[in-house]
Amino acid sequence: MEPAVLGGKLASSLVAPLVKKLFVTGGPGAGLVDRPVRLDRLVSFRGERRSLGEREVRGLAGKLIGAALDSPGEPPFPRDETEAVADALAARLLALGDLDMDDVQAVRLGHGELAARLRRQAAGSGDGLSTDARYFLDSATEWACLHVLEFFTRRSTFVARTLVEQTRGQAELIAKVDELISRVPRPDARDTAFERRYRSYVAEQHNRITIYGIDLRDSPDRWPLEVAYLSLEATAEEERTAALPGEYTDPERTVRLAAEDALRTRDRVLLRGDAGSGKTTLVQWLAVTAARDGDRVPYVLPLRTLTRAGALPSPAAFLTAVGCPLTPPEGWAERVLNAGRGLVLVDGLDEIPAADRNRTRDWLLGLVRAFPGNRWLLTSRPTAVRPDWLAAEGFRELALTPMRQDDVATFVRRWHAAAEAPEFEVRLLDSLRTKRDLARLATNPLMCGLICALHRERRGYLPTGRKELYDAALTMLLARRDRERGMDAVELGEEAQLELLQRLAYALVLSGRTEMSVETAEGIVERALPSVASAAGQGDAATVLRALVLRSGLLRRPDEGSLDFVHRTFQDYLGARYAVEEGHLDVIAGRAGDSQWEDVVRMAVAHARPGERAMLLRRLLAEDTPRLTLLALACLEHATALDPAVRAEVEARAGALIPPGSTEEAKALAEAGPLVLELLPGPEGLTDAQAHGVAVAASLLAVHEPTGALAVLRRYREHPSLDVRRQLVGTWDRFEARAYATEVLDHLDRTALFLTCRTKAQREALPVMGPWTHLTFLGAHRTTEIIDCVAEPGAVEELQLVNNSEVTELGALSAFTSLRLLLIDCEPVRDLGPLTSLPLTALLINRAAGLTGLSDLSSVTHLTVARRLPGTRLTASLPAAAPLQYLYLGDDAIAGTGLRGLSHWETLQALYLSPATPLTAEDWAEIRRLPQLALLYLHGSLFPDSIEAMPTLPGVDGLGLIALDGGQDISVLAPRLPDVRTVTLQAAPGASLDGARLTALFPDADVTLE
Repeated sequence: MEPAVLGGKLASSLVAPLVKKLFVTGGPGAGLVDRPVRLDRLVSFRGERRSLGEREVRGLAGKLIGAALDSPGEPPFPRDETEAVADALAARLLALGDLDMDDVQAVRLGHGELAARLRRQAAGSGDGLSTDARYFLDSATEWACLHVLEFFTRRSTFVARTLVEQTRGQAELIAKVDELISRVPRPDARDTAFERRYRSYVAEQHNRITIYGIDLRDSPDRWPLEVAYLSLEATAEEERTAALPGEYTDPERTVRLAAEDALRTRDRVLLRGDAGSGKTTLVQWLAVTAARDGDRVPYVLPLRTLTRAGALPSPAAFLTAVGCPLTPPEGWAERVLNAGRGLVLVDGLDEIPAADRNRTRDWLLGLVRAFPGNRWLLTSRPTAVRPDWLAAEGFRELALTPMRQDDVATFVRRWHAAAEAPEFEVRLLDSLRTKRDLARLATNPLMCGLICALHRERRGYLPTGRKELYDAALTMLLARRDRERGMDAVELGEEAQLELLQRLAYALVLSGRTEMSVETAEGIVERALPSVASAAGQGDAATVLRALVLRSGLLRRPDEGSLDFVHRTFQDYLGARYAVEEGHLDVIAGRAGDSQWEDVVRMAVAHARPGERAMLLRRLLAEDTPRLTLLALACLEHATALDPAVRAEVEARAGALIPPGSTEEAKALAEAGPLVLELLPGPEGLTDAQAHGVAVAASLLAVHEPTGALAVLRRYREHPSLDVRRQLVGTWDRFEARAYATEVLDHLDRTALFLTCRTKAQREALPVMGPWTHLTFLGAHRTTEIIDCVAEPGAVEELQLVNNSEVTELGALSAFTSLRLLLIDCEPVRDLGPLTSLPLTALLINRAAGLTGLSDLSSVTHLTVARRLPGTRLTASLPAAAPLQYLYLGDDAIAGTGLRGLSHWETLQALYLSPATPLTAEDWAEIRRLPQLALLYLHGSLFPDSIEAMPTLPGVDGLGLIALDGGQDISVLAPRLPDVRTVTLQAAPGASLDGARLTALFPDADVTLE
């Protein structure tokens, strides 16, 4: 029996006086004269002051035992063992005098440990007793120890001595800490001082960018980041948890966000972007912003610099590896990362050789695992690594989108303001609006800068093709830059500069890098000088290279010992030019499989003569891979003159890939560029899967060529497939809202199709279309705005309010008089009572601040709740009068109620359980009492604990298991669901399931893997 239970048998009024007799009474004070005060000096049966002998102690024990036996109730042990138990208890009490400790130490032990020491000190005291008697003896010993410790704490000397010991201990500790502080400065103080200097350094170091073309005349070539930075957008495939029942989502819909917000919603991001799209500028912006805001410590790590040193750096070497002149306190970087305060920006995965990328991945993942809680950004060109390269480690993939018309206009205005050339601004904007070919080139900051510079340089005349644009840009930078700056005569002519530059570029292309040592560059120049007559007399290789860096505007020195091109685009262009001139087409064709060489291949086709182009394209086709076939197709854009037979062969081979039969094929096809739009067929003769693939490809290409994409999608607006129609709805935000609404959306079959409104422009376009019965409003839309944009509220049958922080009350929804389904994902909503006026049959509650009025919704047959229900039973929270047929309970919905009361709804046919709390045997008993239950959905998190209590459930013929990671043992379900005939298994994100093994577990059922 426990000591607390024994207390019912041994009243404190009896025990306390008996225990007190065991100890002598001391005088007041701290007891410091005779210190420490041992128990053998406190007990009354030892020493000169003893007042009890062993016989008296046994007498006290006997009184305790007798009181327990005489108390009401069943005796705790047989009465014939009374004397033996009393002797054993006396032996343990006498052992108090043998313990080598004082009263303060005894109190620190606690009554349980003190009793255990008495048992060990009086070994054998319980031998020969029955189990009940021995149990009573142990409990009585603990009960007595409780009173012993209580006696100690009430002694006047105990309190005083305890305070004295605490004071002495604290003084000693303070002295030791003071000595330690005097020897070693506080790390946090040194860290704080260093971080202040480091943040200032980062803010200054990365707060300048080059705006191409502004560096003419007397203008500086680097401008403040906050003046020049243009906020671009990034896109990602929409991330969704398991859809709530009744919630329709577009499977191919993408989400857009400002690129600089990439790390605000996720701590790990892989950002992809084409050459010149602004990846490095974004890294600089994030670093400068973090340095100024002070919320994170930024580390900018360009991979091309890191890999040149060989081993990738540990956190302690981050600053040294990138040439930062500041020396941090020892261990500072690890302390920052251990605290989760780091912002690690790893730039340019595509700029290192393919052989180094897996090593880089291992290095990065090692850091992520060692230092969780920090934020990590890795940038790369789109095709440098496969799409799921870091998905298993929780990295969200984003892609920088091409600049929209508004972005281009903003860039042009800022460029001309910085260049002080307002007279050319309006003319260029007009050209970009009217000249389609020119507008197609202005898709990223690099190309926009070149176009602005060339437009001003040529007084309004612009080339139309990409190659012509690069040629003109090089002429501008190489031949005119010095003269426009008012410098002396150019020492190196344009052709001499090009010859040297393209050799350097080709060497970098061949090595798979974007940076080389100055020593290597000097060697290349030295070998080239004999064949470049105009440069040979200008000095040695080092002198010529310095002049090239100074005057060309294409080379830069990121640090004292290295050299690179100002942009990868120029490196690829010049490298391809040299390869073609030297007849290295076999080398180019042989490297075409490497994603780093894609732009080199395209530019080689642009530089090559017609016969060379034909040979190169045939080599690409000979590989017979979808990727290289599409690369050949993309190269046609640059093939001004080409054998018609070769062009036809490329188009025919690419035609075998068109139409795409899946989403993956559609994405691969879209990478070939806008030319694909001309090859995409109409819906006639296509399967539903092919039609969907075409719609996906055209949607992806809308960011490059919205006019051409709209022409393709318009042909599919009457397609009956739900997947195709969902795709057409989901890509609305890639087009001008009103035009797309009238050209495409208004012609769609609305059956089972939700139209999603995200923006004000889309709300304003709603009235121009016929009524939609299924509407979703995503984001912050006020109730009045929702009502006002729906021309016929009475026609709306299903409404979803998703991620909405503006809707606070639901009374205004009474305007939707035909509303049957409502999804509420609005945190401020508290009262559901106003919904009683609507003919709702389905209510899905994802987020809401309160559930007041839920129990009054008597018409609901389908109910979803993903927030905690009030009360202790479901019948107190859910509508008891409703004829529920389908019920979803997720997250912490049943944390307080369990499933108590569930059996009240005898009409329930389908039950979907995804709770954050485990199910008990009582919960399963409620499920078993549902007479019509036929469909059961279970979340993978319920395995194994909640499943162990699951009983046999006859009558359930449909089973759904979601979020399975492959490790759950679902074999236990088959015998407990003897009537199951259909089984649906859904893998968790990133997991894979053994279909054959799982199907074999349900031999009599139709098993589907999703």
